[in-house]
Amino acid sequence: MKRYWSRLLALVLVVVIGLMGCSSSNAMGSLSGDYRQDTLSVLNTLRSALELPEDSPNKAGTQAEARQKINEFAALYRRDTAVSALNSFTTMRTALNSLAGHYSSYPNRPVPQKLKQRLEKEFDQVEAALSRGG
Repeated sequence: MKRYWSRLLALVLVVVIGLMGCSSSNAMGSLSGDYRQDTLSVLNTLRSALELPEDSPNKAGTQAEARQKINEFAALYRRDTAVSALNSFTTMRTALNSLAGHYSSYPNRPVPQKLKQRLEKEFDQVEAALSRGG
């Protein structure tokens, strides 16, 4: 009888954990699934993270939000074949990889001015490609 209850409890736990994992219908958090809207949202978040002064009290929180958006965007669109061939996506991915690489390699250092300028140029290219429809 004890064996029966332990197996039943294990089964109930598996079902509960499984259902909790499936319960969030929007697993990507703040992204909507609309590529154009999501790309512009991520661009705005990244720009605000790059523009904050180094002595800003919410710099760490903004950088954490930027990293979260980078991860969500990459997870949502990396395997989407309809999006992966777009010029805006390849340029956006280059910019995201550069910034994510800096954040992971140098978490306590400010983003260099040269990288900021390159990212801003790439962000402008992404916006231009989106306005052209790709």
